[in-house]
Amino acid sequence: MTQPPADTLLFDVPVPVPPVEQLLLLAGRYTRHNDALDLALASPTDPDPQTHAASARQLASETSAAITAVLDQQPGPDLSDALVRLNQLAYLSAQSAGHNAHMARELTALAAQDIVTCASHIAQEPDRGRSGTSAPPAERLNPTHRAALHDIARGRAVVTESMGRQYVNNRGPRILISTLRHLESNGLVDRAEGSAAPAFKGGPPLDRLRLTPAGMTAVASFIGLPPAGSTAPTRVVPPSPAQSPSRGR
Repeated sequence: MTQPPADTLLFDVPVPVPPVEQLLLLAGRYTRHNDALDLALASPTDPDPQTHAASARQLASETSAAITAVLDQQPGPDLSDALVRLNQLAYLSAQSAGHNAHMARELTALAAQDIVTCASHIAQEPDRGRSGTSAPPAERLNPTHRAALHDIARGRAVVTESMGRQYVNNRGPRILISTLRHLESNGLVDRAEGSAAPAFKGGPPLDRLRLTPAGMTAVASFIGLPPAGSTAPTRVVPPSPAQSPSRGR
């Protein structure tokens, strides 16, 4: 049998995704899943109970795969809480497949933001969670940009319009439309038009803000790090108890 050229084999080898970026991708998929449920629930007709089941099972499988990727990095004992939460999310997602849309939405409601929190803890593992991530140019990521990217990663930002003007509606520090345009122009964020639930009953669907692959790499480069200009607290080692001098006899 004829073997394919060596260079073809080389390019067919998949590049492993660092655990932090894998979790950021997973958080984005949970946001898509929840948005689809929200739109189904906002529909005037009752949603099909099986509409979300396949997606929920797939997310449970992807969450388990992300846990395996983290464990393969031999994480330290400080990550036990993050791993417990990820296991809980895998279980909740699998269980949501057997419930109606209302209950399913409740079970995965906090998934995206909790996964980003777990990613932040894992990124603090030296030479493990952040391994393989290449940081983007520093001038693209001032503190305002970082805060906006972090909130978008957590699935908490949409674009709305009022009186002909666009605004970003998010839960964290306010994201100005000028900040959003800067992130979009640098290829870090894009909009999924009409993918998020309306702001009010009968209103139009909103545009969900999502990280691009470059945006995920950018967030992975700074997530879990102390804010710019600050320093990590130095551990103070208490002095040994004073030794009482020996008394001669």
